[in-house]
Amino acid sequence: MPRFSYTALDARGAEKTGLLDAPDVKQVAAILRGQGLFPTEVATAGTAEKVERDLRARLEKPVLRPGSTTEPSAATHSLKLQLHLPFWRLVGAKELAGFTRQLATLLHAGMPLLRGLEVLARQERNQALRRVVEALAEAIKSGGTLSEALAQHPRVFDRLYINMVKAGEAGGMPDVVLDRLARFQEKSLQLKGKITTAMAYPLIVMTVAGFILAGLLVFVVPKFNQIFADLLKGAPLPPLTQLVLTISDAVKNHYLVALGVLAALGLAGWAFRRTPGGARLLDTWTVKLPLFGELFLKALIARFARTLGTLLSSGVPILPALLITRDTCGNSRVADAITEVHDRVKEGAPVARPLEATAVFPPMVTSMIDVGEHTGQLPEMLGKVADLYEDEVDNAVAGLNALIEPILILFLALIVGTIVIALFLPIIRIVQLLT
Repeated sequence: MPRFSYTALDARGAEKTGLLDAPDVKQVAAILRGQGLFPTEVATAGTAEKVERDLRARLEKPVLRPGSTTEPSAATHSLKLQLHLPFWRLVGAKELAGFTRQLATLLHAGMPLLRGLEVLARQERNQALRRVVEALAEAIKSGGTLSEALAQHPRVFDRLYINMVKAGEAGGMPDVVLDRLARFQEKSLQLKGKITTAMAYPLIVMTVAGFILAGLLVFVVPKFNQIFADLLKGAPLPPLTQLVLTISDAVKNHYLVALGVLAALGLAGWAFRRTPGGARLLDTWTVKLPLFGELFLKALIARFARTLGTLLSSGVPILPALLITRDTCGNSRVADAITEVHDRVKEGAPVARPLEATAVFPPMVTSMIDVGEHTGQLPEMLGKVADLYEDEVDNAVAGLNALIEPILILFLALIVGTIVIALFLPIIRIVQLLT
């Protein structure tokens, strides 16, 4: 019989850990609830020794509590800075997903909402999130609803989060909606991780190549310039060599100007991205990039389908769901398309036809949505579209990793080879003059 390690809370909120042998995770949760415990984490173990080792490590790990004298003052100072910087995100997506999953588990186990929030606030290690959860508990204690309490923290909980919770409260199933929300956040994190993986390798390689190229131009090429001047005695250099030497001289003697120009270009690009026209232009250009454009478009479609499907399955009406999806899609071109769909649906049209008319979404997506509308299973069909395109993102990332490596090698070989040839051409002429 499989063995599981668990973390659970008793009626007073104290954390309990241990091991259980049971057929599956559901049976473990049932056993714990029968013992008066509320499970917050149940993990499968490969061997008993591994479970016991992990359990000992978890028990030995110190936990900082609010007001503890062992909390470092630097962390408190950092939190104060975070609370006063408007551009600083207080709570990361990973921490928020973990909080949502734990709260859904506690509510599903039968723990009252207020008690669950107090328990999560007491065990939360992220100081910013702990204070937010404490504020939520105070708002609930004062008679407010969870959605009203969440709306008081817009920098932590976005419109999607708040509206899904509000729909769950209206339908009397907040635990179910929070579970859907947690799965949505976990899927979003996985998708973001795949995109980051695809982008990280070429960026790292190009950054290292840039430093190597700068080192060659600043330290190596100037020494050859002096050698050529001494041996050629004023004879003209080949055009390619002269070009490389000129670039080297510019980089070595005017690097501050070059850095200033790069910084100015970066700042101008950031400001341009903040304008509506600039955002639309850059977002349109992004999905048309060679190699990466198709990957970005598939990720956007997966996010659109996952968001809209999650909202609809949670009871959010179609028009507000489209607006929330538009505001969280992350691409102005897709947002404009969703706005067009919203306006047409408001006039009585189905979703699939105006979605197809935008020419942003592939025919297969609109066809699947059309089938979902005709069968009355639009949320389920949107979930299948999201699963399909998340798999497509996986395949695209694997293909990119196989394709980008030889392209980068050829690119670096071209750059370094050009410098080497430029430096060897005068050497050939010097040998000819000596013979």
